[in-house]
Amino acid sequence: MKILVSALEHSANVHLKSLKKELSDDVEFIGIFNKELGEPIVDLRSLAIMGFVDALKKLRFFFKLADEMVELSQEADKVLLMDSSGFNLPLAKKIKKKYPDKEIIYYILPQAWAWKKKRIPVLARTIDRLASILPFEPDYYPKDAPIEYVGHPLLDQITTFKTKLSAKIKRVVFMPGSRKGEISKLMPVFKELQKRLDLNAVLIIPEHFTQQERDALYGDITAFEISHTPHETLYEADFAFICSGTATLEASLIGIPFILTYIAKPLDYFIASRLVKLNYLGLGNIMFEKYKNKALHPEFIQDDVTVENLIKAYEEYDREEFLHNSQSLRAYLQHGSSKRVAQIIESED
Repeated sequence: MKILVSALEHSANVHLKSLKKELSDDVEFIGIFNKELGEPIVDLRSLAIMGFVDALKKLRFFFKLADEMVELSQEADKVLLMDSSGFNLPLAKKIKKKYPDKEIIYYILPQAWAWKKKRIPVLARTIDRLASILPFEPDYYPKDAPIEYVGHPLLDQITTFKTKLSAKIKRVVFMPGSRKGEISKLMPVFKELQKRLDLNAVLIIPEHFTQQERDALYGDITAFEISHTPHETLYEADFAFICSGTATLEASLIGIPFILTYIAKPLDYFIASRLVKLNYLGLGNIMFEKYKNKALHPEFIQDDVTVENLIKAYEEYDREEFLHNSQSLRAYLQHGSSKRVAQIIESED
C-alpha cells in the first residue's frame, strides 16, 4: 500500500514516526516527510518558516511543491495530511478535484474552531476521514461529518510522568524553540534569567543545527548544560521556561511546572491576534480551559516577556496545583492516537 504523506513540520514527523510503527510492513510512504521514514521528494529543512511574512516569501516554491504532490497522488492508494493547514487544505482540494475517489485522511486537524470557522464545512466536504487529536474538536463539526477523536499523539511518545515534585527547585530547563527567529528573540532573556536565578540550568537545543548555526544563534552558552532529549530532560528537572509550541503541551503532560514565553515578529503577531479568537496561546492552556474553564500555566507574550515578569511568576508559582491539573489533563486526553489512525489508514471501507 502506498500512502501519499504531507508532513511538513518537525512535530508532525515525530507523530508520523510513531504511526509508522503501528502500520504493516508493506505500507510505503511517498511525498513530504522526514528522510528517516523513507525517500521524500523534498528536504524538510527547506520548508522551515516562521510566521506569515516568511510564508509569503516562499509562495512560488510551495505552489510548485503542491503541484508535484497532486501528480504523485495518482500512484497513491490513500492520502495522509498532517497539520500545516496553509499547505495541506489547498492541496486536499486540488487532489479531490483531479481524483475525486482518492481517500484523504487528515490527522492533526487545522484549528478551524479557533479561527476561520468557515473552514469547518470545507473540511467536512473535502476530507474523507478527519482524525481529531482534541477531545472537544468534534463538537464544532456537523453531526454527519466524518470526524472522530483518536487520542493524542504525545501520549504515544511520553511514557514517564511526574507523580511528585521536589521540595526545592534545583534544576531549571530553558527551551527557546526550534525556529531560528524564536531562538534569537528569547535567548537574551533566558541568559539574563539564568544569571538571576543562579540554579543548575539546562538548555535544550535541536539536534539538526550545525555547530556554525548553533554558535550564531545561541552565542556564549557555557553557563548552561546542553541537552538534545526534551522528554527525559523535562522529566528530570524541577521547572522550565518554554517557547510556545508543542513543547508546552509535552511539559503539561509530563507534569513539570513551567512558564510559556513567546516573541513573534510584530507584523505576524498583529495579524494573528486579529485572526485567532483564543484566550490562550499554549496548547495545554487551550485544552484545559475547554475542560476545566481555567488556565494550566502562566503565559507571557511579546513585550510582557521580561526578566522581571518571569521571575515574579516563577516565585509565585503553585507547583502542586499544576501537578494536580497536569494529571487531570492526561485523564482528559485518555490515550495515544497512533493505533487508531493506523486502523483508519489500513481499513478497507
